[in-house]
Amino acid sequence: MKSKTLHTIIFISVIFCSLQIYCKDENKSSNTEIYSSIQKLSEFIASDYFSNLTKTNDAHSLVDTIYLRALRHMEYDQSEALLLLTFVTLPFNEFPFEISLLNIAFGIPLPAASDSIFIQKNKNLPKHLFFDSRQNDFGDKDKLAHFFGNAFLANSIGFFNLSKFLGILVELIEDVFSKGGLVDWKDITINHLGELFGSKLDDTNNLLPSEILKIYSILFYKHSNI
Repeated sequence: MKSKTLHTIIFISVIFCSLQIYCKDENKSSNTEIYSSIQKLSEFIASDYFSNLTKTNDAHSLVDTIYLRALRHMEYDQSEALLLLTFVTLPFNEFPFEISLLNIAFGIPLPAASDSIFIQKNKNLPKHLFFDSRQNDFGDKDKLAHFFGNAFLANSIGFFNLSKFLGILVELIEDVFSKGGLVDWKDITINHLGELFGSKLDDTNNLLPSEILKIYSILFYKHSNI
């Protein structure tokens, strides 16, 4: 997890900047409403109802369910729903920031639900998203924030292909500053899939995350047969 720290901090910093821009528009949700929505959506994922869904539905269907509930929370504003999902799907509420070369380490708190809800929400987050997901209790839970964060950037900020640029840049920066850090091509792939999802939402309102997440297996199959 530590090898991902710089990547995620930079990524979330960009989201925070976007949030500040977003909240300047009087027609958009305020910071207070965003934090309230984080709590409410986290409570839904932490609920017994959702816990029971995890026993009978695959990971992609669960992601779709969370996405549709976020849309309802944000009154079907797609961009706000994607921003909400970025925060809610983060499986941690503080980043242990470390720059090994300078021997600097400190924690950065992140917006999250109350502790008990946060813990239960994390237990219920979809984890086996891909055929190569780690077969443990964590799996690929950390990939959801990558996916929805890049979807938000692609859907909300159209200039300079920002989501793709940042997705690659932060991986390269992490390689330089993180202890043992390597460019994570799986993260980059998920970033691109999130970008694709966000960019297609305006043209296809009924598009679901699962329809894009399934492309991961197709990309792997094509790559392995080149």
